[in-house]
Amino acid sequence: MIWWIAQCILVLTASFFLVFGISLFVAAYQLENPFFFIMTIFGSNLMILISSVLLLGFILRMINVYKLLRKGDKQKEYSGDS
Repeated sequence: MIWWIAQCILVLTASFFLVFGISLFVAAYQLENPFFFIMTIFGSNLMILISSVLLLGFILRMINVYKLLRKGDKQKEYSGDS
């Protein structure tokens, strides 16, 4: 149970940084200095890339563990019926 809570916290944290990176990307277009604009765009794109990959990894890990747990429960049911 603690593992699931930790994974949910990690998913929420990655989601927060993904949304923050997108809002930073949109806010970069309001900058007037070209240097700050370029650096903000690169930084926000890096933040979006890293957080989206982590989010995908956490979700896929949760799906795989859920499938393994369901498979283990089905094997227990079949072994109990014999």
